[in-house]
Amino acid sequence: MLRETDGYVSGQELCNKFGVSRTAIWKVINQLKERGYQIEAVQNKGYRMLSAPDVINVPELESLRNTQWAGCEIHYFESVDSTNTKAKELAEQGHPQGTLVVAERQTLGKGRRGRQWESPAGDGIFMTMVLKPDINPNNASMLTLVTALATARAITVVTGEPAQIKWPNDIVMDGRKIVGILTEMSAQFDYISHIVIGVGINVHNDTFPEEIAQTAGSLYLVCGRRFHRASLIEAFLEEFERMYEIYLQTEDMTGLQKEYESMLANKGRQVRVMDPKDSFEGRAMGITKKGELIVDTWESRKMVSSGEVSVRGIYGYV
Repeated sequence: MLRETDGYVSGQELCNKFGVSRTAIWKVINQLKERGYQIEAVQNKGYRMLSAPDVINVPELESLRNTQWAGCEIHYFESVDSTNTKAKELAEQGHPQGTLVVAERQTLGKGRRGRQWESPAGDGIFMTMVLKPDINPNNASMLTLVTALATARAITVVTGEPAQIKWPNDIVMDGRKIVGILTEMSAQFDYISHIVIGVGINVHNDTFPEEIAQTAGSLYLVCGRRFHRASLIEAFLEEFERMYEIYLQTEDMTGLQKEYESMLANKGRQVRVMDPKDSFEGRAMGITKKGELIVDTWESRKMVSSGEVSVRGIYGYV
């Protein structure tokens, strides 16, 4: 109620809403203050929330939620091995599409090709969404691009700084990787049981291990200030819900192609496509409706599918 009101909420209004005494309301307000919420109390006016602490627990996220189904269930953990692993368990137990797993810290966070994703407590966002789409399994890989677009848009909205996508799904700012996305699917030949999409965002990190220090970045290092992580998660949920519905209309990137290309860091630039079978260089021109990267070489136009292929800039990470 404090969040939903621009001004003050009277003590009597809170008493009437919850059927408790003014003393009970006063005790809860004090509990919130102890947890880091700044709440102003003015006689004859009531209570007003001035700021919230940087927490990503269930009450905080639920009080911000403004979506139809994304985040319909939120499971928060102080520490978990991997949010993707936990989300898969929940999906197999029958939890619905939109279930969101959020952790303050991961002990076995996963990146591409089995690499470990650094997951220190308090610095980042580690979350995974459960999806149960009625789509052709062959079209599921494009959901990684949809997630990348939703994440980049959410970061841009919250920070006011441009976030870009390094095809297919790395989010970069100032030429450094800010976000990693990992999609895992459980499916039969013609039926998807569930998909889990994990998103790791470097938010408050001010240093990185030596082996990734040249390519990794954070919102704090780029923007020079700290952000309310729960607000960023909510922005992501809203953007993803909108884009997912557009994707479902065609089961490809047709409705999102232009928006994706507008945030594509590689577009119009020379790239090196590192394929175990056939590496080559060319100019990235955009994406197809199937999410392939269009690369013009001196001899032909090639469509690059994601998978084991890696795309780098000629002179750096992007």
